[in-house]
Amino acid sequence: MLYTVIADGDEISYVPTTLGYVLLVLIIMALLAAAAFFAGKKASAAKQASGKLTVKQLAFCAVSIALGTVLSSIKLYEFPFGGSVTLLSMLMICLPGHWFGLSAGLMTGLAHGVLQLVLDPYVIHPAQLLVDYLLAFGALGLSGLFSSSKNGLLKGYLAGIIGRWIFTTLSGWIFFAEYAWEGWDPLPYSLVYNGCYIFTEGAVTLILLAIPPVKKAFARIKVLAAAQ
Repeated sequence: MLYTVIADGDEISYVPTTLGYVLLVLIIMALLAAAAFFAGKKASAAKQASGKLTVKQLAFCAVSIALGTVLSSIKLYEFPFGGSVTLLSMLMICLPGHWFGLSAGLMTGLAHGVLQLVLDPYVIHPAQLLVDYLLAFGALGLSGLFSSSKNGLLKGYLAGIIGRWIFTTLSGWIFFAEYAWEGWDPLPYSLVYNGCYIFTEGAVTLILLAIPPVKKAFARIKVLAAAQ
């Protein structure tokens, strides 16, 4: 599925082959289907039997991934060694969990991570691929933990971005320690470096979500997404 190339000197990076890209696309489709299935668990038995709601939920999950992917390319600030402050891209990936629950949210986050791997791969070790693309983006689905809570979108979004921060910190500590600032140990460096772009975007998003008209708009979207 992967072949190795020499990027600079002795640094090895991994890039998917043609077959690898095909398999990754199939994985995205499977994860989206799984997200729709788990979202459908909240529907009535009659609606599940008809399959109509499942297709609708799949569409909502797919639109969220599409918006998240487009917005991730709109970088308000890009850091030199990876990571950027984007225009609400993490919020888009947190929405399916908020709408449909934890399982659907995790599957959608994983699908988004696989898509990011397809579009912009940077892999120096297979384990780093797992942490940076699958676990870190998949963690955005933790928003589903608070799908039924008061102010669930705010709480869920915080849970999602903290989850992503934990995994990106782990990746930076293990795989990118050589980039630590002078005088910094790798772990504190990774905590601060990854926190800078994740929590900057998070703060901007939370301020936006706290605006009453915006909050009401997202509440209406959830009603529309969950409507039977």
